Amino acid sequence: MTAPDPKADLAFCLQSARDALLWKLEGLSEYDIRRPLTPTGTNLLGLVEHAAGVELGYLGDTFGRPSGEPLPWLGDGAEPNADMWAAADESRDRIVALYRRAWAHADATIDALALDTTGKVPWWPDGKDEVTLHHAVVRVIADTHRHAGHADIVRELLDGAVGMNKGNGSMAPGDSAWWEEYRSRLERAAREADRLDTD
Repeated sequence: MTAPDPKADLAFCLQSARDALLWKLEGLSEYDIRRPLTPTGTNLLGLVEHAAGVELGYLGDTFGRPSGEPLPWLGDGAEPNADMWAAADESRDRIVALYRRAWAHADATIDALALDTTGKVPWWPDGKDEVTLHHAVVRVIADTHRHAGHADIVRELLDGAVGMNKGNGSMAPGDSAWWEEYRSRLERAAREADRLDTD
């Protein structure tokens, strides 16, 4: 057994979430990657744009390592949730490239600093704004995996594609008939539980 390498473990978990999030864009039209599929507007390209900003903020600005990337959604007069969707003239390629640059910047911060290095989160209240690099990386991992889960559901709603990546569906085996029967069984169980609760 090799000696534990906390930075390598954190980097692996973060990269797997990044890769899963980007994979959800593959093969979809411009409409589908931007299409809001929840009442709060969750969409695939917006999740990627948001994740880029999270990495640049927590693993850049927080540790005095600004990226220099212009983030219009942080500018004066930006509307709420501006980082959660892409305008028609914001290309997929531009947003994906921004995300990849955010990865590189965040990875450079992780490589350059010890995990116990402290930084200040600029948007947290004074006196409660200090974090260690370790805490910031864990926070970004959690946020990215959360949004990769959102993306997984949105993608399934769009075309039925599911899983962590091309090589790892992470799903039970079964054809469309099996899944339809499975879903029907769950629906019956939910209705029966509701009936029992009201009896």
